Amino acid sequence: MTEQTADTAAEFGSLTAAVTGGASGIGLATATELARRGARVVALDLRTDQLPDGLYGEICDVTDRASVHAALTSIGERFGGLDILVNNAGIGAQGTVADNDDAEWHRVLDVNVVGIARVTAAALPLLRASRHAAIVNTCSIAATAGLPQRALYSASKGAVLALTRAMAADHVREGIRVTCVNPGTVDTPWVGRLLGSAPDPVAERAALEARQPTGRLVSAEQVANAVCYLASPRSGATTGTDLAVDGGMQGLRLRPAGTANDQ
Repeated sequence: MTEQTADTAAEFGSLTAAVTGGASGIGLATATELARRGARVVALDLRTDQLPDGLYGEICDVTDRASVHAALTSIGERFGGLDILVNNAGIGAQGTVADNDDAEWHRVLDVNVVGIARVTAAALPLLRASRHAAIVNTCSIAATAGLPQRALYSASKGAVLALTRAMAADHVREGIRVTCVNPGTVDTPWVGRLLGSAPDPVAERAALEARQPTGRLVSAEQVANAVCYLASPRSGATTGTDLAVDGGMQGLRLRPAGTANDQ
């Protein structure tokens, strides 16, 4: 972990956080940032043997209810409770509605949507005992903008957005805040693999960067900072909302660069 200031260490000091999909990409960046700000952080993933110092690991398959229950039980026994849950585990999918078979639809929805329900259900008894309970789900720009060749993925993330709001309504009076982040295209290992499989990776990266008004991909660390904002006890009045971290992709409509009204 990087050096802490007293202020950052105090933000999540004494709190315990769990991050699904916490061993890579957005999940690892989030786990690392939460730890930097003082939390005890457990990364839940299929493999946790390569975690950096300062993070705890628990093997967890979000598609397996017994595995999820065992992981959350272990967290409760080891740390005495849980304050923050980041439902980040997810997988991608490409194509139109004609390009994925039923098995792939079930697989992606099982991880991206039902996985959130499984983990949250197992975590609720611990979260209900916390004075600073917060759940942050990783959603996507795909939930709010029509993206080509992302039918299945978009359907799963649209469900995550609706699920986030329903969970917020269900648990607000129990003192549990529920929010989500909507990242744009993030420079993660999954996106790297997509680019690597493209006929022209350089041109494909340029196209992905160009569709975001900032002209660059979102970093995992930028998403992690947004998650920490939503999860922080300092954001105690924020629930049932989604926070875009997309370089302006959802809300901005810019004219082409170099036109008269570009500035």
